[in-house]
Formats: sequence, C-alpha cells, structure tokens
Amino acid sequence: MKLTILGCYAATPRTFTNPTSQLLEIRNRLFLIDCGEGTQVQLRKNKIRFSKINHIFISHLHGDHFFGLVGLISTFTLLNRTTDLHIYGPKGIKEIIKLQLRLSNSWTNYGLFFHELESNESEVIFEDEKVLVKTIPLKHRIYTNGFLFQEKIGERKLNLDAVQNYEIETCYYQKIKNGKDITLDDGRLIENEKLTFDPIPVKSYAFCSDTAYNELMVPIIENVDVLYHEATFLQSEESLAEKTLHSTAKDAAKIALKANVKQLILGHYSTRYESLELFKEEASQIFPNVLLGDDGVSFEL
Repeated sequence: MKLTILGCYAATPRTFTNPTSQLLEIRNRLFLIDCGEGTQVQLRKNKIRFSKINHIFISHLHGDHFFGLVGLISTFTLLNRTTDLHIYGPKGIKEIIKLQLRLSNSWTNYGLFFHELESNESEVIFEDEKVLVKTIPLKHRIYTNGFLFQEKIGERKLNLDAVQNYEIETCYYQKIKNGKDITLDDGRLIENEKLTFDPIPVKSYAFCSDTAYNELMVPIIENVDVLYHEATFLQSEESLAEKTLHSTAKDAAKIALKANVKQLILGHYSTRYESLELFKEEASQIFPNVLLGDDGVSFEL
C-alpha cells in the first residue's frame, strides 16, 4: 500500500502548495481521493499514469476538494480514454459535473458513473476481491465523508517443502492456497496449516478531511494502520477551528490515540503558519507516531 500526497493545504492554491488530493495504491489499484485544483499537474509531476485511475472519491463539495475534477474528466477524454470511470461523492456532484460538461459540450467518450452519497451512517461504497472501501461520516459545515480503505485477506502461501514432501500434485496447489485441507491417495487428511504459511498481513488506511473534532468516527477507524487527519490549525487558533468546524493538530492526535491507530499523518494545513514542524510538535505531545503530509511526499504503508 502506497500513499502519495498530491496536495494537502487548506483553502486556495499557491505557487508552491496545492489543495487536497491524494493517490492511494492498493494491490495494483489506484484510488484518487479528492481532486482540488492542480491535481492533474501533480499527477504528472509524480509520474502517475492517468489511465490507471478508475475510481475517484470526493469527500465534500467545497472547492478546494473537487474543483479539479471536471478538468481531469475532460483530460481523460482528450487522452482517448475508453475505460469506465466511477466517482463517489456527496449528492449533487453529478448535477455539478454534468452541467459543466453540457455547457462546454465536453461529453466523455467513456462511461462516467456517479455514486452519490447521502447517508449519515458508515456504509460500504466499493468492494472487489481485494479491497473494501467504507465511508467515515465527518463533522463539517456541509455534508462530508472520510474514507476507510481496507485490504482483504489474500491467499495463503504455499509451503513448497511440505507440499513436495507429501508428493501433492500441482493441480491441487490453488485449492491449498484457498485454505482447503487435502486428502492423500492413501486416505490421510493433511491439514492446510501444515502445507501453507499465513497470508501477507492486510493493511488499512483512513482519510479524514475536513472535520471538527469528532469522537463518533473512532469506532470506524479503530486500529487502522495509518490515519490521515486534517490539522488546519494549531491549538492557539482553537476558536477558529471551532468556528469553521475544522481540527487542530492536538485534536487529530487525540483521535489517533483514542482509535489506537498505528500511524498518524497530518495535513490540510492553514497557510498562516511559517513551519509545518509546529503541527508535528503539538500532535506529538499526545500521540507519538506522527508524520507530516506535504505535497509530493509518498508513504509506503
């Protein structure tokens, strides 16, 4: 699992910082999370293949989280895309995007599918044989979701020495990797645990931006490997966080601690501060495993 931060600053773009967008790679799948202005440029800077992005998740309809979306959709058309594109976001996103495409006569030449969200409860919005994605209801000025990405447990790994010792034919290997016991020709039942190793441990990632301090999310993200949590302000501007329904670095750390996550990544910083290290210092007083998100930074999870 690899996370690439394309943009992680609040409000307006600058020449050297970008609004929110991330790319999460899980088992050869690429998921784009939010799509602020400049996302296309950041994708190119990070050498991301546009054609591999088939699912885009939009947290909410504030401009710094989705104003780059219609441009990316149009670029896909210019690149002669034929693969379907699925967009998951708040109710209303379909209307906004289709209006822009209609008035600019820029209809896509590929399937464009919208999955609009309006539930205030966590729900599964994507699932295949390797990955599951759930919403994380957040507390912001408009309807907003975070997203929880979870790997599914994979196949067990063959213990080739054991398999060969029992002289098991290769045609049974897939059955063994699927967790099945094997009955030999002489009638002996060989338990799967004797023929395999445990599968690679699964990973999980939770994206939570934008939100006020909200303990209701804790049961949903409990024990995740990595939590990205917005930290728009420092505690010195707590009143601004409360007014705008954003979080401080201290708030993010408190959520990480309560949810028993393994790693916390901070982001969505207000541009009023001179140094990102101030955010890490504040959060680290409560939660020890803190990393700073920044544009162009990648994390191997």
